[in-house]
Amino acid sequence: MKLRRILGSISSLSTENLSSSSSSYSSRFPSRQIFTARSSSPQRNAGSNPSEALPGNHIKWASLGSVRTSRFASGFTPLQPKPLDSIMDLERAKTKSPEELTSIWDDYHLGRGHIGITMKAQLYRLLEQRAAECRYFVIPLWRGNGYVTMFAQVEAPHMIFTGLEDYKARGTQAAPYLTSTFYTELSETKDLVFIRGDVVFTSKLTDGEAKWIMETAQSFYLNDTRYKLLERFNKLTHDFEFKDVLQALDMPIL
Repeated sequence: MKLRRILGSISSLSTENLSSSSSSYSSRFPSRQIFTARSSSPQRNAGSNPSEALPGNHIKWASLGSVRTSRFASGFTPLQPKPLDSIMDLERAKTKSPEELTSIWDDYHLGRGHIGITMKAQLYRLLEQRAAECRYFVIPLWRGNGYVTMFAQVEAPHMIFTGLEDYKARGTQAAPYLTSTFYTELSETKDLVFIRGDVVFTSKLTDGEAKWIMETAQSFYLNDTRYKLLERFNKLTHDFEFKDVLQALDMPIL
């Protein structure tokens, strides 16, 4: 089965319900004042190289980069990934434990239109290795009585998400709903990789949904069983069944 046909079948299965519910966060420790004042708002710039083909040469999506100068998609300028030292005082961070840094990072990003997550450095290396071979995937996001399907692309150290229906309708004109950046500056000294998600369109995703999408996407790279589904999507397109993704996430097949 060609990727075109797969994406079409995914579309026919999904049902969009616009009554989204917000997710609640657990309480966090207060910020330890190691973040810089410049980190409160995202920056935008033009960024990416010429687009490259998806499996089956069907869909194309230009990759996002921190120093590239052409547009990500015509008509849209993506968020420019901020250097970690513009968000966090790295010298003060060196005095904190990994546990403290995890709590501070999560708490700082709460409610700002950004998502803060951390992972162990070894897990990031595995994700990076697997993403080099399998860069694309589809993730259902449950809403109300159905789900919307998100299309994901990894261009390390970035992960980009947009709605599959928007992507199919607009191609490279489709704008990302969510971008995430992996920061490895403290991976050697603290065994931590910091992950920052930026919700580009708050009308499309809540912070809670964005965090779930990011964590779920990561799970398909880090969990061996789930990774097999991701491999099929990228390498064995004719063997890929979207219902297997739904089953892996304990979602009903509509």
